[in-house]
Amino acid sequence: MRRRSIALAVTLALGAAVSGCAGEDGGASKAADTCSSGPVTVGYLPKLGTDPYMTTLRDGAKAAAEEIGGEVVYTAPSEATGAAQIPFVNQLIAQKVGAIVISGSDLNGAAAALRKARRAGIKVISVDSDVATDARSLFVNQAKTSELGAKMLDSMAELIGHKGEFAVLSSTETAVNQNAWIEDMKSRLATDPKLKDMKLVTVAYGQEKADVNAQKAKSLVQAYPKLKGIIVPAGIGLPAAAEALSQTGDLGRVKLTGLAPASLIKKYIRGGDVQDIWWNVHDLGGLSYHAAQALAQCKVKAEPGERIPAGELGTYTVGERGEVVLGPATVVTPKNIDDFEF
Repeated sequence: MRRRSIALAVTLALGAAVSGCAGEDGGASKAADTCSSGPVTVGYLPKLGTDPYMTTLRDGAKAAAEEIGGEVVYTAPSEATGAAQIPFVNQLIAQKVGAIVISGSDLNGAAAALRKARRAGIKVISVDSDVATDARSLFVNQAKTSELGAKMLDSMAELIGHKGEFAVLSSTETAVNQNAWIEDMKSRLATDPKLKDMKLVTVAYGQEKADVNAQKAKSLVQAYPKLKGIIVPAGIGLPAAAEALSQTGDLGRVKLTGLAPASLIKKYIRGGDVQDIWWNVHDLGGLSYHAAQALAQCKVKAEPGERIPAGELGTYTVGERGEVVLGPATVVTPKNIDDFEF
């Protein structure tokens, strides 16, 4: 009888323990499925907070907040690494924001912290540069990845007459979007007969810093005397490289193209030695904010085919792997430079 009582007590205790564990898991699951009844606070976490590209994106988000409600919190590290973003993700979790919009410095650096945010019921969206797909629900992309790489390469080909050596001056070795563009360029160079006389000699890195990009641009020109062009797929890097090569007298002999705020390199574009592949960054911020609010309020579940209303910007469709694309980028030349305010 005593043995049966002890066995019953153990069974009840184990049952309580299992029940408690199930309750904790269920709570986490419920938290992840939380839906807000109205606009939430959205935390924006760029690679670097001082990058004018990111502050313009932030301003677009703030304009959208004024339109549909909610609030934007903007916080960022001083180094462009995934590890540096982790404490800021944790800070936003502690602030209990309703959504986090992050521009990933790399795919996995802050992924564990972002998954923690999702378990806490915070919706996670990447913008401009993606993170691991299991760490976010949506990726708001400025343009299709393959399109950007192709346009930069076509721009370079036009500038150097489809012939000669060129280099790429990227930001960091872990930059997700830039690595994808570079791989697309390499693939096309190996297969496209129109590019058979072009040679990519090296990929250098400017570390998301203007002074480093300026020095790297000068070093590339010195290291490769036959260099005819440099693709700089980074908003900080292209203006810095243009200014540096202008000072050394190499700009013109060496052509530049890539990604940057058109307003920062307007005089170089007008001169015909630089082109730019660009889009409306303010709108990218607005679209990401609309997407964050729709997700937080469970108006969308981030499933392919769903439509996201974005106010005056129109309606956008969720694609495969949760990607939402703002729209086609434009090659900025002397003919259309005045169309770009940023």
